Amino acid sequence: MGAHHPECPARLDAIHDQVIAAGVDGYLAHFEAPLVTMEQLRRVHPLDYIAYVHACSPTHGIVHLDPDTAMSPGTWHAALRAAGAGCEAVDRIMRGEVNNAFCAVRPPGHHASVAQAMGFCFFNNVAVAMRHALAMWPVSRVAVVDFDVHHGNGTEAIFAGDDKVLMCGTFQHPFYPYSGTDNPASNMCNVPLPACTGGEAFRQAVTDHWLPRLYDFQPEMVFISAGFDAHREDDMASFGLVEADYAWVTKQIKVLADATAQGRIVSMLEGGYALSALGRSVVAHLRVLADM
Repeated sequence: MGAHHPECPARLDAIHDQVIAAGVDGYLAHFEAPLVTMEQLRRVHPLDYIAYVHACSPTHGIVHLDPDTAMSPGTWHAALRAAGAGCEAVDRIMRGEVNNAFCAVRPPGHHASVAQAMGFCFFNNVAVAMRHALAMWPVSRVAVVDFDVHHGNGTEAIFAGDDKVLMCGTFQHPFYPYSGTDNPASNMCNVPLPACTGGEAFRQAVTDHWLPRLYDFQPEMVFISAGFDAHREDDMASFGLVEADYAWVTKQIKVLADATAQGRIVSMLEGGYALSALGRSVVAHLRVLADM
């Protein structure tokens, strides 16, 4: 997205390096994400919006869709591949090839609404994967858990009022994108938390608010918008989570998925901009997903 932008290629390099350094790499199966198909993408985004994003794609230099969200010549294909990763993960899980999946993708997606790019996001990767699961597999209820420090406003806008979907999210408030607290739909479990929230308050919010709703809903597949920018080392926000908190919340989600969804989890990378903290947090997340 241009020099000095926090949503940079080094994010995935940091994850890859930490996975190797932690000795986790050899226990994981790696798959190349395909480009999303237009059929998959159009379940969430209308054709005219997809065409608009494509038309904005530059042949050189940087083009801004908003002050925070920019395209380089490689962004269009990167966005298609990020959206395709979640659909590929759904298919491999439903075919029984893997138990769960983490999609190390960029650009992120949870701020992208039906027809609006914002917050570094172009297509809503997790929403595309969720709609793919509902359309192509015998899955009638899906849940998405979003622990990014920013509210997943795009995901909420896409699924508000959809009785096949439950969305649970924690986020710093008041904070970008300044949403999630104004009369959310009944299938939204939004838990705004103040700046300086640490692990204890975060865990209490999950225990008191998310878990009762999730167990009552009985999802048949669980999706995670896995943002790691609530880490105390990440200066994009003002939360104080650490790797142990990400491991703990992943464990709660995994126990839920084992109980209601045959263990089926698709986790998709959202935020996380302090590179060392991002890599370490993803490793903690992966260890739990992989039963390590």
